[in-house]
Amino acid sequence: MAWADESDIRKVLADCQTWAVVGLSNNASRAAYGVARFLQSHGKRIVPVHPSAETVHGEQGYATLADIPFEVDCVDVFVRSELAGAIADEAVGINARAVWFQLDVVDPDAYARTTAAGLTMVMNRCPAIEWNRLGPN
Repeated sequence: MAWADESDIRKVLADCQTWAVVGLSNNASRAAYGVARFLQSHGKRIVPVHPSAETVHGEQGYATLADIPFEVDCVDVFVRSELAGAIADEAVGINARAVWFQLDVVDPDAYARTTAAGLTMVMNRCPAIEWNRLGPN
């Protein structure tokens, strides 16, 4: 199943400026580190979300989405599928506009809940790959 159509992907890439990256730490070998750098290099504000609340790529980290004291447009999720649904529910709770589950992160029930709440959701995709494939507009 396609979990987002190309117009939704383009919309998220173009319209979402502040991206909370859940699972982002200073571990440069993790995909979240490189994708966050990619987003940042394309003009997006990244917000690290990790229990250690580390500063990453010069941006203050937060332990949870609820700790972020400003609006977040997109919640980019780099956690295992079995943990991702709770993050999607938190994204709804902070009034994010979109949720993005990274490659191999799949939770059909979370997709149903999140889209029913009015958020755009992209699942099992990478924004860096999609940016290069589709462009932001």
